[in-house]
Amino acid sequence: MVKKKNATGRHRCPCTDKTQKSVSHMASSKGLIQLDDEAESDTSAAPPQPHITIQSQQGFPDRVYLVASVIYQNNHLEKPAAQRLVNYGKERGLQLPEVKDEEMHRAAYELAFSTLKYQELLEDMMIDSCCYLTQPMPDEQMSLVAVMLYDFQNRKFLPRECKVDEIIQEVRHVEDYLLRFKTKLAASLARCRIKHDLLSIECILPESVKKKQERSSNLPLYAWVNTLKSSLDEIQGVLKSAGFSQVKSIGQLEGQTFCQDPHCGDILVFPAQLKAQLYSTKLLSDHKLIIQDKSCSLGPNAVCSLLPEEGDVLMVGSFSGLTVSHTAALIAEKYKANRINRPSVYVCVNNCTDAQREELELTVSAMGCTSVRLILEEFQSLHTGDKRLQRVRVILLTPKCSVSAVSNPVDFILQENGDTDLLQDLSQGSIAQSKLESLVAQQRKDIDHALMLPKVLAVVYSTCSSYPEENAEVVRKALQQAQARADQEGEPKQPKFRSSPSPFMSSEYAKAMDETDSFFMLEPTEHTNGSFLAVLTRVPEPAVKEAPNEVIARANAKGILDKLGSNHLTRKEHHENSSRMKKAASVRTTQSQLSVTIQPKHHQTKRSDSTVLCGHQDFTNMKQSSQEKPKSLRSQATKGTTSSSFSYSRPECNSSSCSSSKLEKSLHTAPVTTTLRYSSSSATPAVPAARSRGPQKEVLKPVLFVLPPVHFPNYFPPQHSRSRFSPSLSCKWKRQTQIVSSRSGGSLSKDAQEIPVLTRFDLTNTKMTIKKS
Repeated sequence: MVKKKNATGRHRCPCTDKTQKSVSHMASSKGLIQLDDEAESDTSAAPPQPHITIQSQQGFPDRVYLVASVIYQNNHLEKPAAQRLVNYGKERGLQLPEVKDEEMHRAAYELAFSTLKYQELLEDMMIDSCCYLTQPMPDEQMSLVAVMLYDFQNRKFLPRECKVDEIIQEVRHVEDYLLRFKTKLAASLARCRIKHDLLSIECILPESVKKKQERSSNLPLYAWVNTLKSSLDEIQGVLKSAGFSQVKSIGQLEGQTFCQDPHCGDILVFPAQLKAQLYSTKLLSDHKLIIQDKSCSLGPNAVCSLLPEEGDVLMVGSFSGLTVSHTAALIAEKYKANRINRPSVYVCVNNCTDAQREELELTVSAMGCTSVRLILEEFQSLHTGDKRLQRVRVILLTPKCSVSAVSNPVDFILQENGDTDLLQDLSQGSIAQSKLESLVAQQRKDIDHALMLPKVLAVVYSTCSSYPEENAEVVRKALQQAQARADQEGEPKQPKFRSSPSPFMSSEYAKAMDETDSFFMLEPTEHTNGSFLAVLTRVPEPAVKEAPNEVIARANAKGILDKLGSNHLTRKEHHENSSRMKKAASVRTTQSQLSVTIQPKHHQTKRSDSTVLCGHQDFTNMKQSSQEKPKSLRSQATKGTTSSSFSYSRPECNSSSCSSSKLEKSLHTAPVTTTLRYSSSSATPAVPAARSRGPQKEVLKPVLFVLPPVHFPNYFPPQHSRSRFSPSLSCKWKRQTQIVSSRSGGSLSKDAQEIPVLTRFDLTNTKMTIKKS
């Protein structure tokens, strides 16, 4: 007896309700059935609706069973011969029969995936009911028996009540076979439940599979706004006018509500049962709102935030036309003001079949994308000289992964062109080690090649896996490999790439994390599927720090210093000149008979027992700018007078030519001008260096010169000597006994016993007059 529908149009099977949701999630939508009723009443006003003709409670069309059997045949668990109870034949890798629409294709994969989950239970039922032993079926048809048996027990062993568009004799033959043994099959199922103490057949599944199955029935719908055709404000306005209300968080979703995703601003979230209502707004059919899993939208958003204005994007891995369109739409919206050099999106499609490539092109065209370029070559064959890669700055790498963090793997694999060979492993809750190693090896190759491209500034690596081998470990090993390669090439030991925080992390949270833990991860929950995202950015080249001598050498090579005057010496030249002056000064000190000491004014002392004539150079009155040429220190003597002047000067003579013999000769010639030289030394203790506010001043060292004997025929006492000199000289006399011989006979005069001789003088006012007799 066939059960009647209740008021909502749904069959009531409490014991198998969760299993029915796993077989056909869309068929369990209450709003979906309501939409069909509304479409029948007013077809003129209703937009194109999704094809919802497949319901697991009533069975499937013959074509769905046939396609599901092929999928099961290609992916079922093949046991060893000693443990094998049912033979399915040896053929694998069969080509799928053609299906007329996408909904039947999806329903066939859902049915095959559910059959894979319960393969062990279904085989026990065949053996325990004796149907396989008493009336065996050909091995080639046992896959069809398995998928139809699962659907048969899911319908409580009741006949199909679906609309039949096509009759396939093979399917009808197996259906009649199962109907004949339905009593024995039902009894066998009951014994299995008692034996394993099962409230429902779902209890026999692994714990991880059960959790995913429960989460998949409650996952909300994620939809991103196609900014090439609409805007976020426009979409929100249309939804509110259609009766939707906006809430603040996903936890508040209930009824006709929606909210904005906390990580991606262009994504809206809806309750799972509102897909039919969304079609009624024409937002989905007009490609303004695109339903896609959130994990597929993280990568495009991260790429958009990292891409510079004059740069392109390269997409590599496993993805759908929706992901490509989302990336292109985000980039076009960000740089819509740049109409000349708009960024392009290059897509490697070498792993896609012809059908998948054609579907991608149609999807991209329907979304309104014009900046997408396809690359048919394999990614690892692309070299740095490829013209298409010259502007590529960011790579979005979404390789094939285990999809172990996705609660609804069938929908995800079909939508994102994933690997259907993983269905058997996913149905058992774990991935075989051999398959995992194969996936990791390919992921390593892709990320290593991405890090080798010299013009790439960032690589975004995204997976939907819960295995660390596919996530953090792959990234860390790739960074180590890149560093090892740089060391072998003799490059600096600074790393080329580093792990950076993703744009979905808050700034405070990103700063608190270590560089090795800056990966973004979403754990699978009832609100979202799990995902992993890593952002690898190129480390900028360190600034080159040149030593001063290197800067001077480079300036000399470019001829910059040639334009400067000869008075502008380099530090090295000034040091060499100072060394030569010190050597000359040390030679002259050995020839001292008469010394002239130049001291600052505040170092002068008066002593009662001696008189010293000292010269003072007033530094405060000699402020000169760095642009003025220094004056020379000179001592001038005219006929009957001797004049001396001092100032800062660049040395002109570095030898000891100013000897005593030359000075004697010059004094016998009138008028005579004598130039006094100086040398600087920073270590002279007698003359402390004064703090200068202007250009740097040099400390003067005592300079010695020799004068010939001066004859004073008429002796004048020291007390009268002060009146014979200008009072401004402030001279101090020192008496010194000297025996002076007369020119005529060499005899000494009495008055010349003691002659005051000018041995030391202070050139404070720079002039002094000495009279000869």
